[in-house]
Amino acid sequence: EMRESDWSSDVCSSDLDYMVFQSSSLIAWHYKIFCVNGNTGFRNESRIFILYICKMKKIMKEKNQVVPDEVLSKEFISQFKTEADVSKFLKQLHAQVLEKMLEGEMDAHLGYEKNSVAGNNSGNSRNGSYPKKIQTEHGEAVISIPRDRNGQFEPIAVPKHESRGLSIEKLVISLYAKGMSVSDIEEEMREIYEIELSTSAISIITNKVNQAAQEWQNRPLDPVYLIVWMDGIVFKVRDNGKIINKTVYLCVGLKQNGLKEVLGMWVGKSESSSFWMGVLTDLKARGVQDILITCTDNLNGFTDTIRTVFPQSSTQICVVHQIRNSCKYVVYKDKKEFTADMKNIYNAPNKEVAATELDNLERKWGGKYPYAILSWRNNWDDLTVFFQFPLEIRKIIYTTNLIENLNGKIRKYTKSKLSFPSDDAVKKTVYLSLMEIEKKWTQPIHNWGLIMNQFMLIFENRIQI
Repeated sequence: EMRESDWSSDVCSSDLDYMVFQSSSLIAWHYKIFCVNGNTGFRNESRIFILYICKMKKIMKEKNQVVPDEVLSKEFISQFKTEADVSKFLKQLHAQVLEKMLEGEMDAHLGYEKNSVAGNNSGNSRNGSYPKKIQTEHGEAVISIPRDRNGQFEPIAVPKHESRGLSIEKLVISLYAKGMSVSDIEEEMREIYEIELSTSAISIITNKVNQAAQEWQNRPLDPVYLIVWMDGIVFKVRDNGKIINKTVYLCVGLKQNGLKEVLGMWVGKSESSSFWMGVLTDLKARGVQDILITCTDNLNGFTDTIRTVFPQSSTQICVVHQIRNSCKYVVYKDKKEFTADMKNIYNAPNKEVAATELDNLERKWGGKYPYAILSWRNNWDDLTVFFQFPLEIRKIIYTTNLIENLNGKIRKYTKSKLSFPSDDAVKKTVYLSLMEIEKKWTQPIHNWGLIMNQFMLIFENRIQI
């Protein structure tokens, strides 16, 4: 659709430099080689590339022009001296456009335009307007809402009983999710957006999240998860006039596409195997039929609880938790050497060598720290499950670092809140934190292709592709 004579007028070197910077394609690169460097021997494919560039440049220019150049004349632009003037104009323009939209809705509702003779004896007509204060990303404004005599007009652009746009509610929820307190959000909205929102209004907005959190908590889950990491995080919550510790139980599952997913959150007074029984039962009720491997801390009775609900699941106790528990029985001056000797156990190539290293640890330290060795003996079978799997799988199941990292990110979002007034407040805050964190979970885990093949070979009868 373009002539070759248009090239010089539509494309210049600076344009192409910009396109080279913006794109990794070879389109602009072809032009740089065959045109800018003075080479007049164009090839046919290069001419096609150049025509494509010219066409795309015109399309991009048209798309970026929201307002025609004729409107933005020099006389019109001269009224703006600062950025504040532009912001004030956009605020007024936003209100004016909304009013025009409402007038158009009223025309459609009545079936005739304002002052038209078609409205005579129609049974309904305009009945003036009333002022309404609205709050949007452009700030606060007062607009006129038209009304009809029959009281049947339901505006869409600015719905009845709503004074805040969705953008404002999303902004408040986003600030709350990132850890800002209600009073901080109130101050932020006043200083930056010049919007007066009371703390009660902000609480009403954030409380809308509770319904979304409940729907998320009750959503159906996949029938099979390759790995599920389980752990709890403790918060201070007001209960019957007292501030007590409550645990938010979290489960993170590894799906068959290699992506991680938070399966849910449950609030209880303290972490216990009996409460985990309810959590696992809830997972099963929501559609989980099988979990190949579970990774937990060494909570008493946890492994037996898992086997009660998912009898085929292999449970790996976190080795890092075991090391911490063992070090509680060791004096500070011996911890470095003792920890180095324990490292030989979980770095062993197989379970037999690991057992030999545990014997060596007992011969060296058993007389001085018997309880540190006893904890390894008592949990040996569950501590060494990871030796049954290839090295790539071992790295992701021998510890609960994945969910510990998740807990750390939740703390980052909730660090400004010393305590919570209710269980619902905890759920709301943790849910919003999880939604922010999951936005970055867009890629499968490292070496996923290899790991998936290993799972299919080991659990071929339990995985369905």
